[in-house]
Amino acid sequence: MRLIIRDDSDNASSYVANYIIDRINHFGPTPSHPFVLGLPTGSSSLGVYKILVEKYKAGLVSFENVVTFNMDEYVGIPRDHPESYHSFMWKHFFSHVNIKPDNVNIPNGNAPNLEAECVEYEAKIKRSGGIDLFLGGIGEDGHIAFNEPGSSLASRTRVKTLAYDTILSNSRFFDNDVEKVPKMALTVGVQTVLEAREVVVIILGARKALALQRCIEQGVNHMWTLSSLQLHPHPMVVCDEDATLELQVKTVKYFKSIEKVAKEQGFEQILPSAIRTGTKDIPKTVVQESQSPTLQSPTILAPQPMTSQLLRATSPAAEYPVRSVSPDLVPDRMADRVGVPDLSRRLTPNPEQQRVTSVGA
Repeated sequence: MRLIIRDDSDNASSYVANYIIDRINHFGPTPSHPFVLGLPTGSSSLGVYKILVEKYKAGLVSFENVVTFNMDEYVGIPRDHPESYHSFMWKHFFSHVNIKPDNVNIPNGNAPNLEAECVEYEAKIKRSGGIDLFLGGIGEDGHIAFNEPGSSLASRTRVKTLAYDTILSNSRFFDNDVEKVPKMALTVGVQTVLEAREVVVIILGARKALALQRCIEQGVNHMWTLSSLQLHPHPMVVCDEDATLELQVKTVKYFKSIEKVAKEQGFEQILPSAIRTGTKDIPKTVVQESQSPTLQSPTILAPQPMTSQLLRATSPAAEYPVRSVSPDLVPDRMADRVGVPDLSRRLTPNPEQQRVTSVGA
């Protein structure tokens, strides 16, 4: 994992935006070979979108051959609601660049069958050849997308009930009225994110410091779903100094030293060439479909994190791990182990008689 630390949120956002631009330009997308970009909503991504728009207007990047998949959307509010994620994305990003509307994919929180919408969303990602780079942010409790604490690390796109802390945090967008905040959302799963060829997460502010610490310095834990990035072959976290307040000093110094050495050697994030430029001679959909559902080693075309090996691809939304055959249960009581006590060999012989004698005395 790479941890990139910048002085403030502006510098962190600039780093992420420039990194995305470099990846798109290096990839060289075409109509038949688009760059597939996963996108988040939320305050952390605003600075990134602002810079991407500026760079587009300066002629430094084109989104004409970029296909996007958003992480999530609220359930039950109109698409044109000012706080829907459809509105958010068009207001802050899509309407300012040359992306084709048909290339924009956002979950439909008003679909007549929400579960079918989730299955189809996973299928769309697969038909697009998989996501090349997934940009994400996190909540204060360490959730990525709407994968709240306790979410399965093998989860796919699904309907998710929002945690109260998330509802409370998002109430600032709904006149600080908790009752106005949607209580459910459609979200990509942790596994959906992990199957992207590359994941970049931006974390800003002291409020996210504890979440960053749990996800970087501690182990993989479904109560802090961002920690699942430890299972990915090409993850990067970009943060500002405020977000590092809970990290150990030696952790901060270590990652800064890694970046320093990398720059001195003339590279930053080195990826296999097929990830940087794609396989232009082989359609990505062919690469995806050719993969066997049986266990196999990860490839640079479709990285398989550890959770992939726990699943069998039985459906587009294979969400549950394969269960092994349970053996027949055999009752095991402690009394069966101890056996029937031998009263003639008690350490205190005839306790009843001794008690009578004591009373008489």
